[in-house]
Amino acid sequence: MTIKHNQQIQHNHFRKDWQRRVRTHFDQPGRKLRRRNARLTKAAAVAPRPVDKLRPVVRCPTIKYNRRVRAGRGFSLAELKEAGIPRKLASTIGISVDPRRANLSTESLTANVARLKAYRARLILFPRKPGQHKKTDSSKEELDSHKEEGKTVRNTILVMPIVNEAREKAIGEVKVSEMGEGDKDVYRKLRDARSDARLVGVREKRAKAKADEASAAKK
Repeated sequence: MTIKHNQQIQHNHFRKDWQRRVRTHFDQPGRKLRRRNARLTKAAAVAPRPVDKLRPVVRCPTIKYNRRVRAGRGFSLAELKEAGIPRKLASTIGISVDPRRANLSTESLTANVARLKAYRARLILFPRKPGQHKKTDSSKEELDSHKEEGKTVRNTILVMPIVNEAREKAIGEVKVSEMGEGDKDVYRKLRDARSDARLVGVREKRAKAKADEASAAKK
């Protein structure tokens, strides 16, 4: 119903207790401090282990962003196998695993295998129980070396960062003098090859008909 003239406003819900429903964020500084303390508590609890896991280098999807790389969900089983790390051991030594991920190129496989091997070379594994040393555990010298300054790492991403190349270095122009000399009639050859591929059936039929006519004329 439309309102005309000097009539009352329809459905005037103006007596709601809106002050009770206002959301304020005056606790933001306190929350910030609590989050920081929680991070420090977690780092102290898992020390000397890092607080994050090692993640692979993956390429962003779509044509617009596939020139960039970022951290992925986890390493594929093929990458772990190539690096010589058992899949069940990987998640226990700070390596994230994604069994659903597949490698679509040799470049990504090679880059992530090298990343795994570099991480494994830096890794110091302590025995689970004192006095029970296993093959995968580090030597006594390596166990003692972690006490030195700068040996303990809190964040893996700081030691093994994922860096994107600058646009100037990633994309470069090729000079005419640097290009090799190829065939001059490349376009003509491509068109001829396309035409031959399209007309192969017609030409076979024509040759067969011609051969039949010739054989009939001999009879």
